[in-house]
Amino acid sequence: MLVFLGILLFALLIGISIALHELGHLATAKMFGMKVTRYFIGFGPRIWSFRRGETEYGLKAIPAGGFCEIVGMTALDEVAPADRHRAFNRQKTWKRVVVLSAGSITHFIVGFIILYFMAFTMGIPNVKDTPLVAEVTPCVQSSTEADCAPGAPAPAKNAGFQVGDEILAVAGTSTPTWSDVLEKTRLRYGSTDFKVLRDGQEITLTADVARVDREMRRKDGSTYKSEVGAIGIIHERNFEYNALTAIGGATSFTGTMFENTWQGLLRFPQKIPAVIEAIGGGERDIDSPVSVVGASRLGGEAVDRGLWQLFWLMLAGLNFFVGVFNLLPLLPLDGGHIAVNLYERVRNWIRKLRGLPDGAPVNYLRLLPLTYFVIFVGGSVTLLTITADIVNPIKLFQ
Repeated sequence: MLVFLGILLFALLIGISIALHELGHLATAKMFGMKVTRYFIGFGPRIWSFRRGETEYGLKAIPAGGFCEIVGMTALDEVAPADRHRAFNRQKTWKRVVVLSAGSITHFIVGFIILYFMAFTMGIPNVKDTPLVAEVTPCVQSSTEADCAPGAPAPAKNAGFQVGDEILAVAGTSTPTWSDVLEKTRLRYGSTDFKVLRDGQEITLTADVARVDREMRRKDGSTYKSEVGAIGIIHERNFEYNALTAIGGATSFTGTMFENTWQGLLRFPQKIPAVIEAIGGGERDIDSPVSVVGASRLGGEAVDRGLWQLFWLMLAGLNFFVGVFNLLPLLPLDGGHIAVNLYERVRNWIRKLRGLPDGAPVNYLRLLPLTYFVIFVGGSVTLLTITADIVNPIKLFQ
């Protein structure tokens, strides 16, 4: 039951994000005096609508996006003489760019707000696996010991490790992540130098690495015992903030999410073959693209397991992804329209320097083949990911 409710909640919040995206276009267009005739969520047959002033607001049957119809979006649109001064294509370039980018900016604002409230209510996860010390334990315990035995080694405590230390290197080898720290430390025994960043200064601590039995996990989920090196520190998995410091925490994490989103977009084409293989029964990669269907399902699983931090993190990530994706300079995306408007502005500026009048508006009919190609590719990818999410969904929890 919780899974179903979680799916519904995630889908509803995605719908709200889409509505806010279109509201961004609507609000900025009206702010600049442009005429907006329709604001709808969804496509296809009309379910419900009402008119307020010159704008019709409503819902349509297919919940796959939305649209905000502004008079004179392109030079091809017919505009009544009385509305020409309010047409989109008659406005200054910077106003048009603001209106076109407002949808993506709204997604970024929504993502930031989610991260901000996460930061001071439940914390933000250490997704970069930064090797920060959250706790220095009284001793090093093996997998068979519940408490510190008399005389048990305490390498980190004796070496002077402190909460908040960031481990930069182990035995002279750089350790940018906690996984690197574990890997290098487990191979060590006896006196070992750890380079640490503390209060902005690099210092070196020497710890007497102990060898203890630990339960290890293989990739297939099975476990085994092995003797490894350890010093007795616990990794910082979650960053917690108050209402004030959460601003900085959310801002920093927003930068991380932008970076991850961009890297994900660059790798996106490489992941499509894996989605096709998954439809045929191959193993579904946890990092493969998902549709709204798959994202909602993962959100439902997170709610079922009480992992609200994961739920909100996925929702924030989806908003950042949609916002960045929508700014790609491809028609019919907003980024494509922005590119056309900026091209016209730069072209006319160059013509003015040459003593020539402004050129004619870009003929969108010539761009239709490229637009149709983008729609075809986007639709195909959407169908592939939806199919994969139905027949072979991603499983975060085995």
